Amino acid sequence: MAYFAKLGTENIVETVISVNNSVIIDNNGIEQEQLGVDFINKLYNTRDVWKQTSYNGNIRKNYAGIGFQYDQTRDAFISPKPYNSWILNEDTCRWEPPISKPTTELEENQYYYWNESIINWEVKTRQ
Repeated sequence: MAYFAKLGTENIVETVISVNNSVIIDNNGIEQEQLGVDFINKLYNTRDVWKQTSYNGNIRKNYAGIGFQYDQTRDAFISPKPYNSWILNEDTCRWEPPISKPTTELEENQYYYWNESIINWEVKTRQ
Protein backbone atom coordinates (compact mmCIF):
# COMPACT_ATOMS: atom_id res chain seq x y z
CA MET A 1 0.00 0.00 0.00
CA ALA A 2 1.01 3.59 -0.59
CA TYR A 3 0.08 6.19 2.02
CA PHE A 4 -0.82 9.83 1.49
CA ALA A 5 -1.35 12.65 3.97
CA LYS A 6 -3.85 15.40 3.26
CA LEU A 7 -2.47 18.81 4.21
CA GLY A 8 -4.68 21.58 5.54
CA THR A 9 -4.00 25.05 6.89
CA GLU A 10 -0.31 25.68 7.66
CA ASN A 11 0.51 22.26 6.18
CA ILE A 12 -1.02 20.41 9.13
CA VAL A 13 -1.95 16.79 8.36
CA GLU A 14 -5.72 16.33 8.46
CA THR A 15 -5.96 12.68 7.45
CA VAL A 16 -3.86 9.83 6.08
CA ILE A 17 -5.22 7.33 3.56
CA SER A 18 -3.87 4.39 1.61
CA VAL A 19 -4.11 3.48 -2.04
CA ASN A 20 -3.04 0.36 -3.85
CA ASN A 21 0.60 0.43 -4.95
CA SER A 22 -0.49 -0.13 -8.55
CA VAL A 23 -1.99 3.38 -8.57
CA ILE A 24 1.42 5.05 -8.25
CA ILE A 25 3.34 2.90 -10.76
CA ASP A 26 3.90 4.54 -14.15
CA ASN A 27 4.20 2.79 -17.53
CA ASN A 28 7.92 2.23 -16.89
CA GLY A 29 7.29 0.50 -13.54
CA ILE A 30 8.50 3.47 -11.50
CA GLU A 31 6.64 4.88 -8.48
CA GLN A 32 5.34 8.39 -9.09
CA GLU A 33 3.85 10.33 -6.17
CA GLN A 34 1.87 12.61 -8.48
CA LEU A 35 -0.06 9.62 -9.86
CA GLY A 36 -1.33 8.94 -6.34
CA VAL A 37 -2.20 12.59 -5.75
CA ASP A 38 -4.10 12.76 -9.05
CA PHE A 39 -5.93 9.49 -8.28
CA ILE A 40 -7.04 10.67 -4.83
CA ASN A 41 -8.18 14.09 -6.01
CA LYS A 42 -10.13 12.51 -8.87
CA LEU A 43 -11.65 9.92 -6.53
CA TYR A 44 -12.85 12.58 -4.08
CA ASN A 45 -13.42 15.29 -6.71
CA THR A 46 -11.11 17.72 -4.89
CA ARG A 47 -7.95 19.72 -5.43
CA ASP A 48 -6.48 19.02 -2.00
CA VAL A 49 -2.77 18.95 -1.28
CA TRP A 50 -1.49 15.42 -0.62
CA LYS A 51 2.02 14.24 0.23
CA GLN A 52 3.19 10.65 0.20
CA THR A 53 4.39 9.18 3.49
CA SER A 54 5.70 5.78 4.60
CA TYR A 55 5.65 3.68 7.75
CA ASN A 56 9.39 3.06 7.67
CA GLY A 57 10.31 6.74 7.29
CA ASN A 58 11.88 6.25 3.85
CA ILE A 59 9.72 9.07 2.54
CA ARG A 60 9.81 12.44 4.33
CA LYS A 61 11.65 11.25 7.47
CA ASN A 62 8.59 10.24 9.55
CA TYR A 63 5.24 8.60 8.93
CA ALA A 64 2.66 11.37 8.86
CA GLY A 65 0.07 11.41 11.61
CA ILE A 66 -2.94 13.62 12.11
CA GLY A 67 -1.70 16.88 13.60
CA PHE A 68 1.81 16.53 12.20
CA GLN A 69 3.16 19.41 10.15
CA TYR A 70 4.71 19.04 6.74
CA ASP A 71 7.87 21.15 6.57
CA GLN A 72 8.49 22.00 2.93
CA THR A 73 12.07 23.19 3.50
CA ARG A 74 13.08 19.92 5.17
CA ASP A 75 10.65 17.85 3.04
CA ALA A 76 9.64 16.11 6.26
CA PHE A 77 6.68 15.38 8.50
CA ILE A 78 7.23 16.64 12.03
CA SER A 79 5.11 15.69 15.03
CA PRO A 80 3.72 18.36 17.35
CA LYS A 81 6.34 19.54 19.83
CA PRO A 82 5.75 17.55 23.04
CA TYR A 83 7.40 20.05 25.43
CA ASN A 84 8.64 23.61 25.06
CA SER A 85 12.17 22.67 26.08
CA TRP A 86 12.60 19.87 23.52
CA ILE A 87 14.77 20.47 20.46
CA LEU A 88 14.22 19.35 16.88
CA ASN A 89 16.88 16.94 15.63
CA GLU A 90 17.57 18.24 12.11
CA ASP A 91 18.67 14.83 10.82
CA THR A 92 15.66 12.81 12.00
CA CYS A 93 13.11 15.65 12.29
CA ARG A 94 12.09 14.25 15.68
CA TRP A 95 11.88 16.11 18.98
CA GLU A 96 14.51 15.28 21.59
CA PRO A 97 14.83 16.30 25.22
CA PRO A 98 17.61 18.73 26.13
CA ILE A 99 18.84 16.11 28.61
CA SER A 100 19.21 12.49 27.55
CA LYS A 101 16.98 9.93 29.22
CA PRO A 102 18.92 8.09 31.93
CA THR A 103 19.98 4.55 31.18
CA THR A 104 20.10 3.45 34.80
CA GLU A 105 18.00 0.36 35.44
CA LEU A 106 14.93 0.89 37.57
CA GLU A 107 12.79 -1.34 39.72
CA GLU A 108 10.17 -3.34 37.81
CA ASN A 109 7.36 -0.97 38.84
CA GLN A 110 9.23 2.25 38.03
CA TYR A 111 9.76 4.28 34.88
CA TYR A 112 11.27 7.56 33.73
CA TYR A 113 9.06 10.44 32.68
CA TRP A 114 9.84 13.92 31.46
CA ASN A 115 9.03 16.71 33.93
CA GLU A 116 8.85 19.96 32.01
CA SER A 117 8.64 22.10 35.17
CA ILE A 118 12.18 21.10 36.18
CA ILE A 119 13.34 20.31 32.63
CA ASN A 120 14.62 16.88 33.59
CA TRP A 121 13.72 13.22 33.87
CA GLU A 122 12.14 11.86 37.03
CA VAL A 123 11.37 8.40 38.28
CA LYS A 124 7.76 7.47 38.81
CA THR A 125 6.36 4.36 40.47
CA ARG A 126 3.45 2.51 38.86
CA GLN A 127 0.51 2.07 41.18
